[in-house]
Amino acid sequence: MGGEPASGRTAELAAAISALEPLLGERAGEPVPLDGGITNRNYRAHFGDGEYVIRFAGKDTAMLGIDREAERLASEAAALLGIAPRLAATLPDGLVTEFVPSTQLPADEMRSEPRAIAQALRRFHDEGPELPTRFHVPALLHEYAAIVEARGGSLPEQYAPTQEAIARIESAVGGTRLRPCHNDLLNGNLLRSDDGRVLIVDWEYAGMNDPYFDLGNLSVNNGFDREDDERLLSAYLDARPGPGERARLALMRLMSDAREAAWGVAQLVLSDLDFDFAGYASKHFDRLAGGLEQPELEGWLDAAAA
Repeated sequence: MGGEPASGRTAELAAAISALEPLLGERAGEPVPLDGGITNRNYRAHFGDGEYVIRFAGKDTAMLGIDREAERLASEAAALLGIAPRLAATLPDGLVTEFVPSTQLPADEMRSEPRAIAQALRRFHDEGPELPTRFHVPALLHEYAAIVEARGGSLPEQYAPTQEAIARIESAVGGTRLRPCHNDLLNGNLLRSDDGRVLIVDWEYAGMNDPYFDLGNLSVNNGFDREDDERLLSAYLDARPGPGERARLALMRLMSDAREAAWGVAQLVLSDLDFDFAGYASKHFDRLAGGLEQPELEGWLDAAAA
């Protein structure tokens, strides 16, 4: 997986700079690549008196369930709510946001003190816009499987049982009012700005979803345990959670791992980035299998359905 040729990346940047200079001011210095992304290409750049992040969409990302208009709307709304960097410009194949000096939000800090991130999510769920796409994990699993088969790939043996398990979970939690959600709360997308704000970045998977998916996705991707989940739910609800809320969060942790595993399988036939997508998928399939073996599973399904 050698990735896009350097000449292509140079032309891409040159075209973006030409489009952005009339909007943001003259470029100062060369854009600097930012590491860490496993879908897109990101650069830090100076224009006029400001500093920005330019993000170009990765190859075939629309097939992963990404809606770029939903991303734009969500990014803009989150910035207005004070929980994301300001959206500075749009490009035909990407977005430009204000660069905010910040550091990655430590996962152990979120686990012990989740109020700031819980309240940020609650604000977006309650006050964010109606988005033009739905993020629906059972449908995504079906679509990812079709992509793999159409491109001559093979599905791992865990795939069909995963779809069956997710259908059971969907039957229990379905019918919830959909809210605008981020849907990709990996630790790298959670920042603390130098002025102390909690910021959420990378809204490309934004879509209408069960808000508990965001909570489960945050929880499982950042190593929350049962006590951490209790703190997260209490902060999100501003009240003590009941059995139904606890069950829904636990089931959405499983839903999140299913989606991440299937995403890794799809990326094996879609992406040209140098990343171990097979290992990524295997990690999430294994964690999902452990979750599905928990003795509380049937109780969670009953409590969520009730």
